[in-house]
Amino acid sequence: MLNVLQLIPSFHQGGSERQAVQLARLLNESGRCRVSVACLERDGVLLDDISRLGLDEIPEYPLTSFYDLNAMKQLRRFAAHLREREIDVIHTHDFYSNVFGMVAATRARVPVRIASKRETSGMRTSAQKFVELQAYRLAHAIVVNSEAVGAQLLKDGVRSSKLVTIYNGLEMSRVAPPTDWKRDETIIALNLPREETRRFVTIVANLRHEVKDHPTFLRAAKRVHEAVPESAFILAGEGGLTDSLRALAAEMGLERDAFFIGRCQHIAELLAVSEVCVLSSKAEGFSNSILEYMAAARPVVVTDVGGAREAVAEGETGYLVEAGDDETMAARLISLLNEPERARLMGEQGRRTVEQKFSCAAQLTNTLSLYQKLLAEARPATFQAMEDVHHKGA
Repeated sequence: MLNVLQLIPSFHQGGSERQAVQLARLLNESGRCRVSVACLERDGVLLDDISRLGLDEIPEYPLTSFYDLNAMKQLRRFAAHLREREIDVIHTHDFYSNVFGMVAATRARVPVRIASKRETSGMRTSAQKFVELQAYRLAHAIVVNSEAVGAQLLKDGVRSSKLVTIYNGLEMSRVAPPTDWKRDETIIALNLPREETRRFVTIVANLRHEVKDHPTFLRAAKRVHEAVPESAFILAGEGGLTDSLRALAAEMGLERDAFFIGRCQHIAELLAVSEVCVLSSKAEGFSNSILEYMAAARPVVVTDVGGAREAVAEGETGYLVEAGDDETMAARLISLLNEPERARLMGEQGRRTVEQKFSCAAQLTNTLSLYQKLLAEARPATFQAMEDVHHKGA
């Protein structure tokens, strides 16, 4: 049985973290490998999800920099852990875990080293990009979550033979509200206006990074509200930009119509009260939010960045608009609010798209195939012996 270790940056509720935790669960439940998890920061709401898997200890390797004595100490600790556990495959999931994990795993001579890339641009400095590219040299494969991310890495000089596209998987139950769900209860819980006529347009994105471009969403919201006075706008996410965005909303006259609800742990209920959902980012890899919107049968209006057009069929499941174009974004939102039946049909088609193309089953199958292929190349004799044992047991 494969010994696989997932190195997760933290357990905060970000897209990369959530996908890494989900993958660890899927691999563990498959029974096809022995799963270990390690992290750079053992903190965050997703820690409970990992704890429920009943895995062994989750060692932590805290970093303050890549260039100090502590980093060397943590690298030695992690390399020793990888050797002690006889790890066959290490899989890392973001910039920090890529760099730390690939260096330590190379020192420990882990047979298969897999890094990940989940964004195209706008998140890393030139120095960080340079460091990460050096880490990719130590990897046997780099998993990208969209063709757009792979294309960006090709431009950066990464060999095409190392790139493997595995789309994010979505657990459909994540966006299914409970059977006894009531709209009024969700409205109260989220501190939203209780008027029955209110129609909610929602964006789910962290308020930590300017690349998410909430100002474009707010500018579009102002236009929408002028055309559809009963519209209201939900901004779900937390981060240091919250206060400045609140001020911008007030400046635009949206203080009674834009609702900053912070981190939302009840995403199914939130999407259930939303009519249309938005992504306004300037850059993305592949947005988990888009998949959640579509899986919840909500029509989407999203910026044409990263892998958005690999999920959204223009005019069928939603609309793609240019980044920063609040005028077109508003026009698309207004059209969907004014034609609720068409919006409903687009949402249903979006849900079918997620079920067919972005399932957890597909993510698991493609990931296991990659692990087995790379291990067969690294240890052909050992892998063949494992396959023989597997077939005899079957």
